[in-house]
Amino acid sequence: MAPVGSEVPSVGGGAEAGLPAALCNAAAEVIIEKGLGSFSLREVARRAGVSHAAPGYHFGDLRGLLTALATQGMQALGREMTQAAATEDEPAERLGAIGRAYVRVAAANPAHCEVIWREDLIDVEERAYQEAGMIAYGVLEATIEAIAERYNPDLQINDAAKLCWSSMQGLVELQPKLTRIDEIKQGRAVPAEHMVDRFVPILVAGMAAAGPARATPPE
Repeated sequence: MAPVGSEVPSVGGGAEAGLPAALCNAAAEVIIEKGLGSFSLREVARRAGVSHAAPGYHFGDLRGLLTALATQGMQALGREMTQAAATEDEPAERLGAIGRAYVRVAAANPAHCEVIWREDLIDVEERAYQEAGMIAYGVLEATIEAIAERYNPDLQINDAAKLCWSSMQGLVELQPKLTRIDEIKQGRAVPAEHMVDRFVPILVAGMAAAGPARATPPE
């Protein structure tokens, strides 16, 4: 799968149409190589081979550029999850396909995924970012609705969708540590996509057995 930076939609027109894409690609390279601690618009411009004023002209400031990068990541999640969901009719299998797509996007685009949830660095009120996020969440929510229809009409859709999303993101963030645990305990690492295949039956079994949500937390 190609990195999302290679599929940046053009902004504007004419000879300048590709510059925002080049700046986003350069930003991703800087994050991967130097980390967010050394990230700057000047370094991005240098990496892209353009004037130091170019990032500010197109994105306003550092927050604007990182928001654009996060939006690309979110759009990639929505796109890959949508395509994955379309490959499976059975709801539980569809959930697995969505989960595998999620971890593939994260593995292929580490810089985007490093900023995608960073509310301290990006503008989460940005319309394009929010719309992309709701598309991705909608794919997952529709799959959970199908699971509920088949296995448990009393399932709380929103709670179950949040649980599944948390599981996917948790796997992405903890993968290096989980890999180390597997290497210590069994001498070999389990790929993230295989972990998804192991997690899904547990999640589906829990959703099938879940009763109606409590109106208030237990005492």
